[in-house]
Amino acid sequence: MDFWVWWLIAAGGFGIALVLTTMPELGMLGAGAVAAAITASFTDSLVIQVLVFAVVSTALILAVRPIARRAGTGPPELRSGVDALKGRSAVVLERVDIHSGRIKLAGEEWSARALGDEDTYEPGTQVSVVEIDGATAIVM
Repeated sequence: MDFWVWWLIAAGGFGIALVLTTMPELGMLGAGAVAAAITASFTDSLVIQVLVFAVVSTALILAVRPIARRAGTGPPELRSGVDALKGRSAVVLERVDIHSGRIKLAGEEWSARALGDEDTYEPGTQVSVVEIDGATAIVM
């Protein structure tokens, strides 16, 4: 039996192992085996075939693995609603203390209160939103 047949059998084996284990590296090895099978159709030198298999497999693993790793981490967490407002800065419109106040947050006017008992913020002061309690922003 010719070597190219053995390389295609090896590629099929790597493909089956890839499906069973979901290890993308096995797909790269399968592609290297296909490249070696193509090489075997041109030359009978087993050394050249093995070199082509090794070079193609290694090159694919080195090129694709970092891309796959980045894609596997997923996009950054998307915060929405009141969670997106936490940590944002706002401008005090009316004096903010522990009981009441008004701020401009994300282009909208919000009721607000200070985080600490002794904290007060005068109009024009930049504050940071720590939490949203109902329709009231807790600031510091």
